[in-house]
Amino acid sequence: MKLRNMINLLLMVAVTGLLISIQACQPEAESTEVGRLQIPVEYHKLENGLRVVFSPDDTAPIVVVGVYYRIGFRIEPRDRTGFAHLFEHMMFQGSENLGKMEFVQLVQRNGGALNGSTRFDFTNYYEILPSHALETALWAEADRMAGLDITQENLTNQQGVVTNEVKVNVLNQPYGGFPVIDMPQVANENWYNAHNFYGDLEDLQAATLEDVQDFFDLFYAPNNAVVVVAGDFDPKEALVMIEKFFGDIPKSELPDPPDLTEPEQTEAKLENKVYPLANRPALAFAYHVPERRTPEFYAMGILDQILLQGDDSRLIQVLVKDKGYTGSVDGGINYLLGNQFNYSGPMLWMGSLFHDSTVSSDQVVSAINEVMEEAKSNQVTQPELDRALVKARSQFYDIVEEMYGFGKVDLLASFALFDDDPNLINEVEKRFEEVTPELLQATAQQYLRPERQTILTVEAGAESQVKEGK
Repeated sequence: MKLRNMINLLLMVAVTGLLISIQACQPEAESTEVGRLQIPVEYHKLENGLRVVFSPDDTAPIVVVGVYYRIGFRIEPRDRTGFAHLFEHMMFQGSENLGKMEFVQLVQRNGGALNGSTRFDFTNYYEILPSHALETALWAEADRMAGLDITQENLTNQQGVVTNEVKVNVLNQPYGGFPVIDMPQVANENWYNAHNFYGDLEDLQAATLEDVQDFFDLFYAPNNAVVVVAGDFDPKEALVMIEKFFGDIPKSELPDPPDLTEPEQTEAKLENKVYPLANRPALAFAYHVPERRTPEFYAMGILDQILLQGDDSRLIQVLVKDKGYTGSVDGGINYLLGNQFNYSGPMLWMGSLFHDSTVSSDQVVSAINEVMEEAKSNQVTQPELDRALVKARSQFYDIVEEMYGFGKVDLLASFALFDDDPNLINEVEKRFEEVTPELLQATAQQYLRPERQTILTVEAGAESQVKEGK
């Protein structure tokens, strides 16, 4: 989360010339005989448990390297909220052969860009580089996996950085926690799914050096990670490099994964929050989605297109164009923290909007419920389903091609970590195409029921203070 602004601004300047020069020759999707995207996938596992995924494409002279660890903010330790995010910062504070921030400088000197983020079920680090710098990137990633420089000075420094980030991005923003931080806490019951993912400041400051070392030893190990390389490279040469740099890193004794099971919601939930700096009311709605890779899961992806995505979606038609309650409605599955595929565990389909104080939240909720009731009562027409399939394919292609191949790396890493099968990337379109009007209606009837709805309303504190003359 935190490096996104700093590094993208600083380092993308260094690669502007390279990326602009190759933008015109970005890889076009390879298609099978039935017109589906077909991505080359090569999958290996080292003796220490490290997963390795290759996807070669020589269209442009760049490579994307992604290293994903199966530890995200959903499964961070209790009483250490925000710890997964804190540790993401720690990974840039130096390793055995690279000093503090020298990893960033190394990538920059080689004409590349990099970033890292913490998500529900993984923490990731990636580099976009000219092809000739692949070995350098792999060596550097292995160096910090093998031995991070964990010191009290680094920990104290990064606790301060993260604390300031929480203040700037959440506490001092008009809608800082809305809806991505607040909604999971309202809609979920299991602590792992429902705690403050950004982190409570007291928990962040309570983290000790021993906590950090234990966290690193447990989760930043090869048997809890995947290395993905996509772009212009030789897979045979890359595998030799990876075995050389990563092969001797010992595996860890991973703890049993926590139980993420979310009890079925049997009553509608409604919560109101006052945001002191907000100047307009806001509202978010959410429903729990089906388990990943089930037929209903893909049907929910199509329902998302029909109900929420694009100007032709039903919620936009009703809330924006017909009733004029708001200027836009945004949302999706895994909204603002990824996409429909890069998580593992319970998830929400969520939407959010801002509205004037002359419109009540009851009016908005009533209109939303009308749309949901229509989806449950009547099957979609084949033309509407066909349009939704086109939109779903387009969205999937956008993910794959995002940031010169990083989106492809992200999907491959997720399918390797969560399903042990990165080739699933080539089945997504087929699974969407198997969705029928009957399945869509049945999915809506099961998952969009009134008792499975969560509504979060935001009261505009700034507006109230103006009215009171404060």
